[in-house]
Amino acid sequence: MATTTLPPGPSVPNLIQGMAVMAGGRRTMRRLRDRYGDAFTLWMPILGPTVVVSAPAEVRQLFQTPADVADYHDVMNLGRVLGPGSLFALSGAEHRAQRKLLVPPFHGRRLRAYEAIVEEETLRELASWPENVAFASQPSMMRITLNIILRAVFGADGAEFAHLRELLPRAVTLGSRLALLPRPSVNLGRWSPWARLDALRCEYGEIIDRMITRAEADQRLDERDDVLALLVRSRYEDGSAMTRGDIADELITMLAAGHETTATTLAWVVERLRRHPTVLRDLVDEVDAGGSTLREATLLEVLRTRPVITQTLRQVKADSMTLGRWTVPKGHSVFASIALIHEDDAVFPDAHRFDPTRFVGTKPDLYQWVPFGGGHRRCIGAAFATMEMNIVLRTILREVTLVPTADRDERWQFRGIAYAPGRGGRAVVRRRTGRQAPQSVAATGGRA
Repeated sequence: MATTTLPPGPSVPNLIQGMAVMAGGRRTMRRLRDRYGDAFTLWMPILGPTVVVSAPAEVRQLFQTPADVADYHDVMNLGRVLGPGSLFALSGAEHRAQRKLLVPPFHGRRLRAYEAIVEEETLRELASWPENVAFASQPSMMRITLNIILRAVFGADGAEFAHLRELLPRAVTLGSRLALLPRPSVNLGRWSPWARLDALRCEYGEIIDRMITRAEADQRLDERDDVLALLVRSRYEDGSAMTRGDIADELITMLAAGHETTATTLAWVVERLRRHPTVLRDLVDEVDAGGSTLREATLLEVLRTRPVITQTLRQVKADSMTLGRWTVPKGHSVFASIALIHEDDAVFPDAHRFDPTRFVGTKPDLYQWVPFGGGHRRCIGAAFATMEMNIVLRTILREVTLVPTADRDERWQFRGIAYAPGRGGRAVVRRRTGRQAPQSVAATGGRA
């Protein structure tokens, strides 16, 4: 067995370390990095002994490590609440086979087929935005992304659309809260959180079962682009179809992974652009000219400076794992800190400056820019989310004027799944009439 060699770390009792992580979050990680370097060991609540890495070379090695050496954590695994057919719950050959079936809907022609849905839902929501009144943009973004997923992924409409729109957010929110808790071995009754989750999942399963039955009988199924239809038609290499349970689990996984995170990033887009009027003005000029280069770079920069998920996690499954300078024993967690990588001046010069031009004409290194994770566990919907944000932002810039502000940056607020702007990405807008560029901060009196 290899000799354990772990990075340095604090020597205070585990309880104190855990309290510091819970209370300080990103600030605690930054202080530990400043003291111990780009890798350190600490005790984290739920995870136990954890190696935190932020050097791109070690992050690359972690992402390239086979699943039988390091994979999803036994405790922090959403598959326990999303279902046994979820990508979160699968590993090894099962994971590879399922992932292979899920890739086609999120690339190429299939991806472009969803653009009209994204624009329609954005326009529908923008019609309700008040003028010259400050409001939190995140709830609007949540409605937009939920409706998009229900139409593009679930293929829902009519009564089923309305039912899922009310049901799924409750199920995902409750499931995310229970994901880190062990399921009780005794029945706690119908009013326990686990019983409520089971009831919601049963209700969800009945809806999806009806939708799959209808899809299987649809004579024009081959013409449909929604993901549910594509999964019904898909076949593994041995010719077998996905089970109904697996389809249901994967659909709710796509919702859980892509609804709140995408909406939160769009709220951060609003928050960032209102505080950078030059970038905002250039984006409006670009959208009026029919371009997209700066808009795409701006989304990359928002995802770098305001990643809504600040870490990606693995657990050592083999007897040990060699990671750069370190040898990590079985059972230890390895925590790649997305936030620490993204704010490292050695990786991104002047990293704390919001500068979309750093990505104009260049693609980010996917072992340095990692908001979607990496390796065999990289978010399968990354391309879909990027397209979605691009079309939503294009539509917003075309339809309304975002009024700049000199207010302080909104604080990061952890909301159970994602880090969101503390005030919800406050927006002030005016309807665009003709060619109307954003006002300067000075013209708004320094406040919106």
